[in-house]
Amino acid sequence: MTTETLRKQLAFTLEKTEWPQLGGLYRGKVRDVYTRKDCLVIVSTDRLSAFDRVLTTLPFKGDLLNQLSVFWFQHTREWVPNHLVDSPDACVSVVTKAEPFPIEFVVRGYLTGSLWRDYAKGANPYALALPPGLQQNQAFESPLLTPSTKAASGEHDLPISEKDVVASGRMSAKHFAQAKEAALALFAAGQALAAQRGLILVDTKYEFGLAQGKLLAIDEMHTPDSSRYWRRQSYEERFAKGLPQEMLDKENLRRWLLEEMHYQGNGPIPPIPDDIRLSLARAYLDAFLSLTGAPLSLEVGSVHTRIEKHLRGCGLLEGH
Repeated sequence: MTTETLRKQLAFTLEKTEWPQLGGLYRGKVRDVYTRKDCLVIVSTDRLSAFDRVLTTLPFKGDLLNQLSVFWFQHTREWVPNHLVDSPDACVSVVTKAEPFPIEFVVRGYLTGSLWRDYAKGANPYALALPPGLQQNQAFESPLLTPSTKAASGEHDLPISEKDVVASGRMSAKHFAQAKEAALALFAAGQALAAQRGLILVDTKYEFGLAQGKLLAIDEMHTPDSSRYWRRQSYEERFAKGLPQEMLDKENLRRWLLEEMHYQGNGPIPPIPDDIRLSLARAYLDAFLSLTGAPLSLEVGSVHTRIEKHLRGCGLLEGH
């Protein structure tokens, strides 16, 4: 797919959906979730969030994120059960209803991002026993779990220690232990496949829920929205020289916002130029192609119209 195709799609990005006949609607930062009697219908829009704020849209972002989640849910079923039932459109997943835990399970393989910023200033919000003298982007001997609270749209997720997750009553010790084991297993599987495809899965977040007492992985998995990906071939050289890594994820936007706009999520949202949107869309596309090797047949035009056609075709949308 050419950059010109991405540019043309800027006029057709999917900001939101509105299908009352599909079920009750909950609008998250990125996904529109419709609740039906027997399932949830999750529509991945083209909305882009950072610092827990919806900032803009990216062309074909919903297609790429949903298809990549479908790919990973199918690939990791043997390790951890998940909620995926069907995907009638590139932007849509039909999933099992689950009662979500109010915790995001963030697994980190490297000292980077917000954890590096905390470490550099001596903060330790996760009560980790990190040794002194670590360098930015350094690999941990084994992955670390750094949970955060699950905030409502427009609010900030907050770091929380494993001990406080249970002490606060957000999860039982039993369920937390099960979810932690699942998160680490999924991360190991993700890192292994990413390495085969020339990438490093640096860190990611998982969400879990209960369906009929069974723990399921829910929401999304290993997407550039919820994960950091670096190019594996250049990691060692760039780390040795103290250079930024080659990133295929949303951290490109976070860094631009921090360094160029001095924006950290508070106050008015700065305008996001089209060139920045296109550059990030290209990074997402490169990540998808590298990980899946799957061909893409995305056409310029109304995503909303295409989704509606497919939902009607499979009987999820009825009437006019």
